[in-house]
Amino acid sequence: MIQISLILGGLLILAIVLLVYRLHTLVSVIRSSGKKKVSSSNKINAALMMVFLILGLIFTTWYSVKEFDTYNLPVASDHGIITDRLFWVTMAITGIVFVLTHILLFYFPFKYQFKENTRALFFPDNTKLELIWTIVPAIVLTFLVLYGLKVWNDITKPAPENAEVVEIMGYQFAWRVRYPGKDKQLGEYDFRLIDATNVSGIDFRDKSSFDDFHPREMVLPKGRPVELKIRARDVLHSVFAPHFRLKMDAVPGMPTRFWFVPNKTTAEMRAELGNDEFNYEIACTEICGRGHFSMRLLVKVVEPEEYDQWFSEQEPWLSRNPEYLSQVPDDLKELAMIKAELSEVTID
Repeated sequence: MIQISLILGGLLILAIVLLVYRLHTLVSVIRSSGKKKVSSSNKINAALMMVFLILGLIFTTWYSVKEFDTYNLPVASDHGIITDRLFWVTMAITGIVFVLTHILLFYFPFKYQFKENTRALFFPDNTKLELIWTIVPAIVLTFLVLYGLKVWNDITKPAPENAEVVEIMGYQFAWRVRYPGKDKQLGEYDFRLIDATNVSGIDFRDKSSFDDFHPREMVLPKGRPVELKIRARDVLHSVFAPHFRLKMDAVPGMPTRFWFVPNKTTAEMRAELGNDEFNYEIACTEICGRGHFSMRLLVKVVEPEEYDQWFSEQEPWLSRNPEYLSQVPDDLKELAMIKAELSEVTID
């Protein structure tokens, strides 16, 4: 403890001495009390610029290579590969410009440091130079914007007709997932029908709703297009699945959508990462309230055959909650019983 105190005391004294010396130099310059306008600190500061530049480049390069895998999240969707390619093209172009400009930023103070009897050089006007630094960035930015627009259009175009449809609804503070049943048609919903049991507000006046089901987790087939129909029940939420490069806001009263193709099963990603406990997940990236941190939904990607088997084993929500048959129009009750796999005994 005493040694630490001595070290801190020594550093404090050194800082005070340097500050007093600096103040003395500035006062001397202001009063013109000495012929020497600039001390040796001018050359020292110029040299430190180059030292900082070289050490900074070495450290940044070493750290980027060493920790690349730590910050490079594996991708598990087809459109994620395209998105990553756009990211790295943008990073390469902007990174090269960033490095070059900072090399000049530190080199110029060294090269053009103050020297006695040296006049400053300047260009009052250079039309050719101004055209170059205006036109070249304009061309590069136009390329990046058009490239980004193409990628955006590719990943937001209408989903294929054979896409698996999954509805995901955000509410304080969880996610609710709904799948269409064997008819592959997702039923309608109405916020006025929401209650403690029917949290999604499924509208049973629509016959497509009779065989819809709610699983505990989201299960997706590898290699098939999946369309997410996204909505929010109360406040703004945001669907974020980083490994699929998926992020789309869930907006109350304004349904959104996003489609993608998973290309790695959960088992394959676990093998790739060497982590048997890995799981894909969806998180909320909007500050939606006090329980925001708990909005985590597990996503399981399986082979198509396993997905088909899982899908066929799911029980319609209406079969678990037959009391909601009262909301079904009389002329559709028989169809509802068939699609929900209900018997006459159950209804009675």
